[in-house]
Amino acid sequence: MAVRKGSAEWNGDLKGGKGMLSSESGALSNIAYNFVSRFEEGNQTNPEELLGAAHAACFSMALANNLSKEGFKVNSIKTVDHVHLEKQEAGFTITKIVINTEGKVEGIDEATFKKHAENTKASCPVSRALKVEMNLNVKLV
Repeated sequence: MAVRKGSAEWNGDLKGGKGMLSSESGALSNIAYNFVSRFEEGNQTNPEELLGAAHAACFSMALANNLSKEGFKVNSIKTVDHVHLEKQEAGFTITKIVINTEGKVEGIDEATFKKHAENTKASCPVSRALKVEMNLNVKLV
């Protein structure tokens, strides 16, 4: 069983503080994040952006695998997730993820591609870890 580690350190209060995050592999190393980048418009990363990237990566890989298992030749799968963070009565909440995926796949029609994408939305490991509404937009290119 694979166990992956990500770490973060936050210094200071919520609005004035700042943090650094890293991944065990070293792909992310002391990446800065702060309040402005999370709740306003800033140029550093934030947890929702990282969650979107992680899910998009997992989804693209899983969809390519599912299509390949069915005999389709996958040239590319590109996925962009839009992670919605909203202030609610209980506090800020990730309320929805909109998945936009495009595929260049040989020998497949739009309906079959969409069916496999829907199945992947339910079966991708990161999708299963998330309990928010997920909307999927599919485009065969």
